[in-house]
Amino acid sequence: MPMEKTFDAQEAESHIYAAWEQAGAFKAGANASRDESFCIMIPPPNVTGVLHMGHAFNNTLQDILIRWHRMRGFDTLWQPGQDHAGIATQMVVERQLAAEGLPSRRELGREKFLEKVWDWKGKSGGTIIEQLKRLGSSCDWDRNAFTMAGAPNDPRTGHENSPDFHEAVIKVFVDMYEKSLIYRGKRLVNWDPHFETAISDLEVEQIEVNGNMWRLRYPLEGGESYEHVEKDEDGNEIFRETRNYLVVATTRPETMLGDTGVAVHPEDERYKGLLERGARVKLPLCGRSIPVVADEYADPTKGTGAVKITPAHDFNDWQVGQRAGLDVINVMSTTATMFLKGNAEFEAGCDPEMLAKTIERLDGQDRYEARDAIVTEAQDNGWLDGIDPDRHMVPHGDRSKVVIEPYLTDQWFVDTDKIVGPALDAVRNGTVKIMPESGEKTYYHWLENIEPWCISRQLWWGHQVPVWYAPALMDHEGEPEAVWRPFCAANQEEAFAKMADYYGHSDFKIVTERAEAEQMLKAAVGRTRTEGRIRSPQEPSALPVYRDPDVLDTWFSSGLWPIGTLGWPNWTEETQKYFPTNVLVTGQDILFFWVARMMMMQLAVVDQIPFDTVYLHGLVRDAKGKKMSKSTGNVVDPLEIIDEYGADALRFTNAAMASLGGVLKLDMQRIAGYRNFGTKIWNAARFAEMNGVFEPSVTPIDPASKPSATVNRWIIGETAKVREDVDKALNAYLFNDAANALYAFTWGKVCDWYVEFAKPLLQGDDEALKAETRATMRWVLEQAFTLLHPIMPFITEELWQVLGNEGMIVHADWPSYTAADLVDPEADAEMNWVITLIDGVRSARAQVRVPAGLQVPMVHTGLEANAQAAWDNNEALITRIARIASLQGFDDMPKGCITVPVPGATFGLPVADIIDVGEEKARLEKSIAKLDKEIGGLSKRLNNPKFVASAPEDVVEEVRDNLAERTSEQDRLKEALQRLAEIG
Repeated sequence: MPMEKTFDAQEAESHIYAAWEQAGAFKAGANASRDESFCIMIPPPNVTGVLHMGHAFNNTLQDILIRWHRMRGFDTLWQPGQDHAGIATQMVVERQLAAEGLPSRRELGREKFLEKVWDWKGKSGGTIIEQLKRLGSSCDWDRNAFTMAGAPNDPRTGHENSPDFHEAVIKVFVDMYEKSLIYRGKRLVNWDPHFETAISDLEVEQIEVNGNMWRLRYPLEGGESYEHVEKDEDGNEIFRETRNYLVVATTRPETMLGDTGVAVHPEDERYKGLLERGARVKLPLCGRSIPVVADEYADPTKGTGAVKITPAHDFNDWQVGQRAGLDVINVMSTTATMFLKGNAEFEAGCDPEMLAKTIERLDGQDRYEARDAIVTEAQDNGWLDGIDPDRHMVPHGDRSKVVIEPYLTDQWFVDTDKIVGPALDAVRNGTVKIMPESGEKTYYHWLENIEPWCISRQLWWGHQVPVWYAPALMDHEGEPEAVWRPFCAANQEEAFAKMADYYGHSDFKIVTERAEAEQMLKAAVGRTRTEGRIRSPQEPSALPVYRDPDVLDTWFSSGLWPIGTLGWPNWTEETQKYFPTNVLVTGQDILFFWVARMMMMQLAVVDQIPFDTVYLHGLVRDAKGKKMSKSTGNVVDPLEIIDEYGADALRFTNAAMASLGGVLKLDMQRIAGYRNFGTKIWNAARFAEMNGVFEPSVTPIDPASKPSATVNRWIIGETAKVREDVDKALNAYLFNDAANALYAFTWGKVCDWYVEFAKPLLQGDDEALKAETRATMRWVLEQAFTLLHPIMPFITEELWQVLGNEGMIVHADWPSYTAADLVDPEADAEMNWVITLIDGVRSARAQVRVPAGLQVPMVHTGLEANAQAAWDNNEALITRIARIASLQGFDDMPKGCITVPVPGATFGLPVADIIDVGEEKARLEKSIAKLDKEIGGLSKRLNNPKFVASAPEDVVEEVRDNLAERTSEQDRLKEALQRLAEIG
């Protein structure tokens, strides 16, 4: 049955993928013929996720590497899976409950709510898997992993090929806790008041907003005053005033109740006297006495140079407070309302009368209501110095969209200082390579300045912290001061066993929350938790026990992705062979959040690197280099691209734009162009089919057999060259080089030149030459399909099947022949001479606008022997393709000719009588003049330092691209004008 006229991607892709899966083509070890393994861990998308352009780009590169290695016989595993995405999933399910009018999370309770989450996960949590399949991702889906696999209520617990990821996470926490690598402490974190949980830096969006800078007067204590002097840049005094107050500026007046100091620069002449006297100020509204401290954080050139310090509500202030030994006072609740009443830290040191009024007015108010009230109070009572409009960055939760609070709270932390060393050493000594090299510098900067890692979240969906609390014994040697003693264990049974060793009995009652445990303890021993611990192991007889309600940060569990997905701590011989894995392909934005943490965690847990290479890429942007965003309206849906152009076109575009360290610009015209590339390949195969190339009787030629036709020997050599180029590029992760080499070879050398050159051979009378050419063309096309398969798997598999090849191309052997073996130097030189001549004639004709179909004469001024031989051997090809009517030799080039130089000869096209030279010159000169103006304007903008420094990066990049495009166009037109000058 003859081939269809076109490749129907929508129809073909689904049945091709189904055939791959049915054949087990992607299973770990499929097609393995060598001992070496090759393993890639997919960066796990959120279980709530849908395929976006970042996923499409990232997974295309991974799939290229996986398919390439699988075809080369490596024991290959592409490990898929999803991240449970704590906050995102909890939000989705809570919204679903609300939309369906069902009880809320808190009404359901933890156990019932988690059942709802698992139910949602089972029904909707696999969306992105099916979308990745549409892209052609060849993962071993039978091994699909999930970062909550094996957790309570997981319906897949114990399922074949589903590693108990939960067991790995809990084991690591317990082991690290027992080694004092994990601890609970009070530190400042990013706090989301909507979800009431700590969040990571990656979940914080910095949004520029219009706001105000309020200047507030803090009175000096004890009636002190000082001479406030301002000077200009030359040191001349421009202002002097005696003041009994300091002016501080803030964008967040609501935090002032937590101020515990005012910082000034130690070298700021205005305040040296105050520092020397140990001056203090009285905090308005509450009368707290706070010191004036010296710290270089205060910038003398900004504002008044005096900065209010609120260590519990600002990350920079926290650092200042630590250096200066300032108190830390939290004045907000978990919902960002003012927490004043009953707040012992806030009340300490305050004026009782002022305190009572402030609590009455502000306690329980929303932070922004409190802000307005404080500003009004300042204005009414004379301590508002002024208000300045100010545009500044404000952190927002990327999911809740509310303003994030730096918040002081008890959290669980990894003591990263103790585990960061090996992760740094592995990159420094070259054991792990980060590409591009700029990524290594970022990696070093982050890890050399690492802070303790907050790993707890105040959510319900996630790995619950494996720590249980029971009443602590009084006066017990080495006992912490806290009332509740932690017992860290893998499960409740082990925790109770540890408690039994501690108390000497096993009479424990598990309760849901700490408040319930405290009520039990109070009822039994008659004292509250703040009054002390129990006196003996038997007091009371049934000890209340509760579990820590926090869950672990998703980055903690995903930090164990390589070993957790391979079944650690229950590794088998089969799975352990894939660890350490090979390359990690991921976005540069999670180098610290995920990559560095995997490095630290794997080295800390199993003392091995998780991978040997990290390939980092940037964000996929639009055609102009702008970041994609819904607000801009330039977001591109990869599924819509696949629907319109096919997966192969999108994949080839992704590969072609993947220059290492380059900006990833997705151009729809480029995608359309690569769809046309697929059409070109299909048409070449149809031509071959119609000329008997794929008849069962035709056996692909042995490429080492040295066919008789020059053109056949030449194309075999070109195939060997591109095989080497592709392997070299993929070995170096230069995906764009591999794609460009294949494009130039397949479209240019095969579909254009070789098909054209082969036509007279296939249509001639020499049966032996016909047979040789069919065999050669079959081999060349099959090699082209094979080399293209990792990037364009669908169309190549379809062609492989419809043309009657055995097996599936997904498991075809990757070629290993070399250019040294297959390139015929004489054929190579001759055919490249022919191509150079035809290209030169075509270019010359196009530049001076000779009608495309017109046959024109050609002249020459002498041919060297090699050139004459090349002409004689290929005259029919040259004259037909270049549309040459005749060739005549002259001693000197006749007037009215444009020249076409090639090695060993100079040809000329007499076009003076064919075109209007004057008109063409005028047209070109006009176009060149217009481009001159445009180039001048663009150059002026780029030569303006202010423009380059202040304009958005994508705008500057667009101007550079426009300049390069117009300069290239002008060069082309000048070359054409120079050709016309030859005519006269």
